[in-house]
Amino acid sequence: MHSARHDGDGRVRRSGCQNAVGYEIDLSHPDGHARCHLDIRSDHLNSQDVLHGGIIAMLLDVACGNAASAWFDREEHPVVLTISLNTNYVAAVDAGRVTAVGRTAGGGRKLVHVNGELHHEDGTLIATAAGVFKRHKLAR
Repeated sequence: MHSARHDGDGRVRRSGCQNAVGYEIDLSHPDGHARCHLDIRSDHLNSQDVLHGGIIAMLLDVACGNAASAWFDREEHPVVLTISLNTNYVAAVDAGRVTAVGRTAGGGRKLVHVNGELHHEDGTLIATAAGVFKRHKLAR
């Protein structure tokens, strides 16, 4: 699940996963896209000393999920569930800052399609994703 409510300044309330991994969510850009930034640490690397593929997929999932949530309501930031997320790995990275960007491609009342890209701070494309997300109402 994604998309805790944001606090009004473009930032989303932190989750336990976010605290453990250390990524930051940014919804403040006027283009309406959701961004997820991570400063790579040694504990993010796999046994080959490059950013772990699971972390890459997670960053894309977070960016795309937050873009999907904003598609439905940018102010309320409703909960969305990932229905599918296809990830393509393009290049390896071992240090620096990476940013995942989620961009909505279209949708309806309950489902939205989102495309994502993860780039290194030097502009290198690390991975791409395409996902489908569903608006979900949770009992609170």
